[in-house]
Amino acid sequence: MKRNRALGIYAVFYLAFLYGPVLMLPLFSFNNAATVAFPLTGFSLQWYGRMFSDPSLRAALIASLQVAAAASTISTCAGTLTSYALTRQRGWLTRPVAGLAVLPLFIPGIILGIALLIAVNLIGLGPSLIAVAIGHIAVCLPLTIVIMRGRFMAMPRSLDEAAMDLGASPFTAFRRVALPVVLPGFLSCLILTFTTSIDEFIVSFFLVGDQETLPLYIWDHLRFPEQLPMLLALGTLILSASVVLVLLAEFLRRRGAATA
Repeated sequence: MKRNRALGIYAVFYLAFLYGPVLMLPLFSFNNAATVAFPLTGFSLQWYGRMFSDPSLRAALIASLQVAAAASTISTCAGTLTSYALTRQRGWLTRPVAGLAVLPLFIPGIILGIALLIAVNLIGLGPSLIAVAIGHIAVCLPLTIVIMRGRFMAMPRSLDEAAMDLGASPFTAFRRVALPVVLPGFLSCLILTFTTSIDEFIVSFFLVGDQETLPLYIWDHLRFPEQLPMLLALGTLILSASVVLVLLAEFLRRRGAATA
């Protein structure tokens, strides 16, 4: 009994430590004072109105959405094909390739950002939104491979073999048999990589050109104290959207695991 009580107290303190600061964002975003401090002086939506009327914020949001859409689509499609090949092909190269495919997950972001900056400069592309999209693909692709490889490993190999015994080519077996089975996992990866791309800061910092992404916009405006309440409003919207997307991805993952 004492052990359960101690565990409950620990859980309460853990959740308060983890989520307490996060809950301050929506709390102060509705405060009508420009200073972030207690006591609250009143309810107001002025910071949200100022946020929606900022043209530089809209430009940063559009840039982030464009990069995230491209990075999530390319990384999810490429990662799914790679995962299928790694789980269906046998050979001495399979394990080394699988290890190299997920290696960027263990490389510090600052090292990856510097390496990608050197690469885009060498090919003549230079810092730009296209370079940022390439960097985000490098970040998101290993995440997709890890998730989708697990989904394909849970799928019976006999389904592919039965399709090919009936005359289907390997690609047709993938498209008509394997992909429908792992579709919930595919959609879950699409959502998670989109969220990851929207939030990515370090790689974007090295690769961005004259256009800002949303994290860089927030970083640049943190230097101005009068901008902080508006950034809290922006953070509240980003937090809400992230929670919805993560819950949707988890729902799709669970649905896929239940039908596997």
